[in-house]
Amino acid sequence: MARTSSSPRFPSSPRTPFSPAFWRSPLRGPWFTSVLGVVLLGGITVLFVTGLLSYAAYNPNLSPVNDKTPDKGILGFYLFAWPTDPHWLYRLNQGVHVTLGITLIPVLLAKLWSVVPKLFTLPPARSLAHALERLSLVLLVGGGLFEFVTGVLNVQLDYVFPGSFYPLHFYGAWVFFAAFVVHAALKTPMALRNLRQLREEKSDLVSPDPVEPTVSRRGALGLVGGGSLLLFATTVGQNFDGPLRRTALLAPHGGAEPGNGPGGFQINKTAAYAGIDAAEASEEAWRLVVAGRAGTVRLSRTDLLQLPLHSVALPIACVEGWSTSDQWWRGVRLRDLAALVGYDDPPDVLVESLQRRGAFRRAALRANQVADPRSLLALFVNGEDLTPDHGHPARVIVPAAPGVLNTKWVARMTFGGDL
Repeated sequence: MARTSSSPRFPSSPRTPFSPAFWRSPLRGPWFTSVLGVVLLGGITVLFVTGLLSYAAYNPNLSPVNDKTPDKGILGFYLFAWPTDPHWLYRLNQGVHVTLGITLIPVLLAKLWSVVPKLFTLPPARSLAHALERLSLVLLVGGGLFEFVTGVLNVQLDYVFPGSFYPLHFYGAWVFFAAFVVHAALKTPMALRNLRQLREEKSDLVSPDPVEPTVSRRGALGLVGGGSLLLFATTVGQNFDGPLRRTALLAPHGGAEPGNGPGGFQINKTAAYAGIDAAEASEEAWRLVVAGRAGTVRLSRTDLLQLPLHSVALPIACVEGWSTSDQWWRGVRLRDLAALVGYDDPPDVLVESLQRRGAFRRAALRANQVADPRSLLALFVNGEDLTPDHGHPARVIVPAAPGVLNTKWVARMTFGGDL
């Protein structure tokens, strides 16, 4: 006789998600959930801090040019101008943010699976504290999935979500982290007790009618940890130079070599994608307009070559987590261009590009970035002229700045004034 799905212990239990007997996995329980929760407690805190630092790196007070969240209010607190030292600062920050975020995906999914019965617990609220916990759980699940999904899509350069990534991820992060803080405050003491005693207490996470286990809880944690380790190993290489980069199979700028020759390093947007007119960017037609309190000058590429040229080794690091190795750039210091239009003490600068498509056609840099002697309007890279995809005829390169602020195909630079 075929075995029915009903249990002798629960012969008349309605098999719906709102019934405790519906959830029959023997793995669910306070200890299993607590281990995952403690890992996420540390990991998500690091993600939030590095996310705020990434936000700060854009110098959002240079509004409305760099600010992609104009209605942020008190959420957009901004305490300092982004430094230029060490020159690999943004590369490190985004490498940690993106690599850790991808590594935590199996942990997040396992954690959500472990607590899914709580989403169907009746009654919805037994007390004010219980209502706060349930609300935080709903926001935590929704916010967590939203943040991780949009983050992964951004890393893969797959912009299928509606609207701009910047405000979506920014506001989503605050909703998610607020729910996370409330949930952590309510649950961390209990999680630590569960970890110390290493046994299960009575809990609505424990199935009243479990099926026979096929793996132990420690085995399940090992599976989750193995998945995280695999994602780490196939992502982290995009932050490094040399052979390790080839292991970044899941990163759009990892794995295969980006190219050959002096210009053979990673790019996000090609000249064709940005809508660059080849005739407009030709050396015969192109002129750099430099404006400031002493007036406006127009400089051809030949004029720029008559100015003092300097060389510096700097990487490019982008919000998606990828970065190049140090490339040798050669060009005119930004502070020397500021001096041409009347500034011995360099001010902020607005940089405008020839590009017609894509974000950051205009970007602003802080005075400390302009003043750094390593900040250049680059004309050459690795001993040769810039290629069109790397910003020919001229591009900005600034130590520790996000890649999008290293504007390519520069057309105009306005020093000082109200940015």
